Parts: sequence; C-alpha cells; structure tokens
Amino acid sequence: MRLAALLMTMLTAFAGTATADVDERVVGGDRASIADHPWVVYVTDAAGNQFCGGTLVAPTKVVTAAHCATTRTPRNTRVVLGREDRKSGEGVVARLDSIWVHPDYVSADQGSDVAVLTLRSPVDYTPLPLAHASDDVLYEAGTSGLVLGWGRTSEQGSASRYLLSATVPVTSDEYCGAAYPQYDPDEMTCAGYDNGGVDTCQGDSGGPFVAGGKLIGVTSWGEGCAREGKPGVYSKIAAYAEVIEDQLAA
Repeated sequence: MRLAALLMTMLTAFAGTATADVDERVVGGDRASIADHPWVVYVTDAAGNQFCGGTLVAPTKVVTAAHCATTRTPRNTRVVLGREDRKSGEGVVARLDSIWVHPDYVSADQGSDVAVLTLRSPVDYTPLPLAHASDDVLYEAGTSGLVLGWGRTSEQGSASRYLLSATVPVTSDEYCGAAYPQYDPDEMTCAGYDNGGVDTCQGDSGGPFVAGGKLIGVTSWGEGCAREGKPGVYSKIAAYAEVIEDQLAA
C-alpha cells in the first residue's frame, strides 16, 4: 500500500464517488490486525462497494475526507467497522444518520478536506483521540506515523482485500511545499520517503494517519502513489480539531 499515499482514495471510479482534481492513495505495507486498530473503518456505497477509509473518533462519529463525502447521502452510504478481510462477514455494517462536510471545502488540494459521518446507533469499538493544537511535536519532520487502509497496493494495481498498514515519516513543510506548490502547512501535513515506495493510494482516502496514539491526519491527496519526491498529503487534524469536536457534540 502506499501508505504515504496509503490509505488514500482520491476519488477514483468506485461506484457512486466523484472524481477529484488530484490523486490519492496505500502502497508498500503489510497486513494489519483490526483487533490492534479497532478504530479504522472503511466506507461503502449501499451495495457494499468500498471507496474510502475513515476513523472512529466517538461511538457514533467517523472522521473521513470531505472529498469522500461531498457527493454522498446517508441513505446511500455505509460504514464498515471491525472487518479486516473485506470478503468476510465479520464486524458491523452501520447506517448513517447524517453527513457533515467542512463548509470551506472546494477540493482536496485547497484544504478543508475533512468530514464527519454520524452513525444511527453507537458501536462498541474503541475510538481514536484527535490531535490538537498542543500536539505540535507530532507534526515535526521525522516523526514516525502509521497509515492504514484497504486501497490500491500500487498506482495501477487493485485494491487490497485485507487491511494494510505502513510506517511513514512526517516530512518538513519546506520539502512538501517544494513538491506541491499548493501545499498549505496551516491545514495540511505530508509524510513519505525521499525515494517513495511507501504511501497511501486510491481507496485509502479519508483513512487515518496516526502518531502518538492520536489521529494526526486524514489521507487526502498527492501525485500518484509512492512516487519519488511526492509524499502523501494529509489533512492536518490539529487545525480542524475544534470544528470536528463541535460535530462530535451535535
């Protein structure tokens, strides 16, 4: 998986999803246990076709990317929890009560790429805490973070049947800004290796980027999957924690 592009799903041709202006992505990872990461989920259409990832942050709340949710409705969207193997029947398929998309969202590469899915009923899985403004150390260059998802395992490859994870380092804002002129350090963070090889990929969008036991990023966008000099770009959760928590209380 491109776990720097890992778990990104930048709106590919999966059923019911819209296309985005930039790619997203998981590549170069290993199988992960859902028992060890009970908060990681995936999002499907009503027919069960997976198109994005997400993170359980409260018993009825899932954080994902805005570009995964902007064309969706509660009626045609589901969240699958506790399922490591997408072909199995384990876990829970949850219906939605509502979908909130950040009001400033236009496109992933312009920022505000966060959304909150509210489940109809609470689920019995452990949520993941959000990073806040006080967690600056988690965004320092070189910090090791974990990406997870069921997205493509190569840029032109197929989606993974199983949950995959990979470790990628946070890059400096200068490095990411040189790779992507539209990069905004106030709202985004990047992760990946200079020579590529590990990243998130299509189908991983909306999934978690985790460090220090907290959700620090949401798989958002990037150029291709696991390319040299093109790290994965993640929505910076610390920048959106307050507005997300307003939704958790709603």
